[in-house]
Amino acid sequence: MNSAIPARTGNRSHLWIRIATVLLAVLILVTLALMWWWDHEPDTFDPVAHAQERAAARGQPVVTGTITTETLIRVTGTLLDKRGGYLSNDVMPPGLFMDNVPNWEFGVLVQTRDFAKALRNEFSRSQTQSTEDPDLMEADPLYSSPNDRWLLPSSEGQYRKAAAHIDGYLARLTDADPYNAQFYARADNLADWLAVVEKRLGSLSQRLSASVGQERVDTDLGNDPSARQSTPGAAERNVRTPWSQVDDVFYEARGSTWALLQFLRAVEHDFEPVLRDKNALVSLQQIIRELEESQHSLGSPVVLNGSPFGFFANHSLVMANYVSRANAAIIDLRQLLERG
Repeated sequence: MNSAIPARTGNRSHLWIRIATVLLAVLILVTLALMWWWDHEPDTFDPVAHAQERAAARGQPVVTGTITTETLIRVTGTLLDKRGGYLSNDVMPPGLFMDNVPNWEFGVLVQTRDFAKALRNEFSRSQTQSTEDPDLMEADPLYSSPNDRWLLPSSEGQYRKAAAHIDGYLARLTDADPYNAQFYARADNLADWLAVVEKRLGSLSQRLSASVGQERVDTDLGNDPSARQSTPGAAERNVRTPWSQVDDVFYEARGSTWALLQFLRAVEHDFEPVLRDKNALVSLQQIIRELEESQHSLGSPVVLNGSPFGFFANHSLVMANYVSRANAAIIDLRQLLERG
């Protein structure tokens, strides 16, 4: 009789092992399914139609700056409320194991921070001695919160507060009080923001091109014989993005160009009289066209990193092409705006 006891104990042990194995398998499958579902880049939207719809729902008029401000709010909302929510600060699976979407989020966030700062310092102020808008003054540092903070205050909590302040500015922008809030669609304001965009796109283009490695000549002090730098560098150096970071840079560029595309579409509407006066509207439309091309779906499950003229594609170089062309066009556009 006693010999049956170990047998029953052994059967129970095997049963628990099987249950644990099944549960682990289900957990893995659910995690993989969520990773697949959340690994999605949001579609672009029509800033003008969206802003007009929101204004009609609120009973607010569409004035100069409505489209631009509403687009900033919508981009922030997309960043936080897309599939899976905001993933950059996740400390639990499946978000913990994902890197494509978090890098996309960082690209969007960089452009959002720059645009919010331009709204605070340029678009909402008539001159350098004018008073800052109180809501924009609060929103700017909130957007600058670390992108990976999960402890309170969390990153998404700070960004939602920033969007709420932008919404407060929008409400005052559309009221009847001319001294409450203003948006100044001027050529110099737009040119100042585009100068920042140039630097962002220039950096992305260089990082994307470095996916295959490049021998670069040091031009840091070019065209200025009296220029100096803190630490002298080599005349030539090899620059190459580590293979483990190639897809990170690629998806950051995808996010950055996605957000910039939305902002430029809004700017096309709010700054249209200025752009027409400078004969620069076509130049902006060409930039938008280049950025639209950069948003085509990736026809591969992974970011390929073939040699420049090799058998396999190099998606980073393709993206660098669109970014560089857009950056060159932005430089030309800014020069048009700065001319009298």
